[in-house]
Amino acid sequence: MNRGNSILNRLFANSVHSIRRLASNDSEAKAIYRFLQNDHVSEDDIIRNMSSNCVSCVGNRPVLCIQDTSDVNLYNHKNRIKKDDYIGTTNAATNGLGFHIHPGFVIDAESFMPYGFSTIKIWNRSHEQAKKDVSHQKKMLPIEGKESYRWIESSLKSKNILQSASEIIIIQDREGDIYEQFALVPDSKTHLLIRAKTNRIVQEKQKLFEYLGSQPLQGSYEVKVEGDKRRSTTKRTATIEVRFSTVTIRGNQYIDRNLPRNITLYAIEAKEVGDDIKNPIHWRLLTTKKVEDLQTALLCIEWYTCRWVIEEVFRILKKEGFNIEASELSQPKAIRKLCLMMLETIIKLFIMQIAYSIPEESCPQSCFSAEEIVCLEQQIEQLEGKTDKLKTHIHLPI
Repeated sequence: MNRGNSILNRLFANSVHSIRRLASNDSEAKAIYRFLQNDHVSEDDIIRNMSSNCVSCVGNRPVLCIQDTSDVNLYNHKNRIKKDDYIGTTNAATNGLGFHIHPGFVIDAESFMPYGFSTIKIWNRSHEQAKKDVSHQKKMLPIEGKESYRWIESSLKSKNILQSASEIIIIQDREGDIYEQFALVPDSKTHLLIRAKTNRIVQEKQKLFEYLGSQPLQGSYEVKVEGDKRRSTTKRTATIEVRFSTVTIRGNQYIDRNLPRNITLYAIEAKEVGDDIKNPIHWRLLTTKKVEDLQTALLCIEWYTCRWVIEEVFRILKKEGFNIEASELSQPKAIRKLCLMMLETIIKLFIMQIAYSIPEESCPQSCFSAEEIVCLEQQIEQLEGKTDKLKTHIHLPI
């Protein structure tokens, strides 16, 4: 435990993947190597600790649980990496060797303060397994036997772990558009908000996308779009039209017989309008949260935009931050544990960035309870300097 906390502190202070750069001497470096290679320190133990830290922050608050999948590709070190059961093929078009992570990233639904990870699924394919199996035989497998079950599994685990929250909104991109998930996950306080992938048949035998686009305009709003050369996106002010409606989707012939054959959802369309727009914004969202007015539809759209925060998590983990894919470790199980610890550290980095952006006189209720603020006030009085020049002049409002 002490060694794990020490590594987390060093990751926070240094933000590097190199064990040599994390450690202050050879002895510490060897201790870190031993910790990461120790079979008594399991991935499940690290994930349970991360989940516990997250839950302790959530309390009785409404939260967003944002999910996505990313690959950690270690192919550039294929000659050094041990080819064991902790590593396999990835989704890379060529030269894929590594493992996959699928976190549930939890933030406050009102303040958007990050709380941590409800759960993280970390796994690998075999070295021989194909990147994607779309055969008829694969389609006939129960959903639990498919790799896509990770979306449902993570949702069910997050729902259980976050049960103290007043409301849970699970947000996923198009890969999470799975009929079984809409049937298995939602309850009175757990909702799904997923970008539609499949142009399903809905009521009156119409296709979902065409039906939603034919609904009456409910309102519009403007949003500033930052330019992004990678996505061929230009900087502009976009006008977004909003439509919504209830829809009934149907299960296909392969779903479990015990699941309902039809499910009623709420569908939202956010469509950018204007002339000569390259790659216009066009989202079609499916949700189990009741959407009967423009205000709720706009709230769901705002929540969905938070999905891009998890892309920032992956970017810091893999590219412009820790660069886990450049790790010099040779044992995949050690790299996977280090990856999990880096994810935990990224939460701290996010919170630090938010803290620095908030003026000192701002109210700290989002971080501390009333009792904790009273305690901090007492600590300030005891520890601050005696002269007026040395005093902190900070007052924490309750």
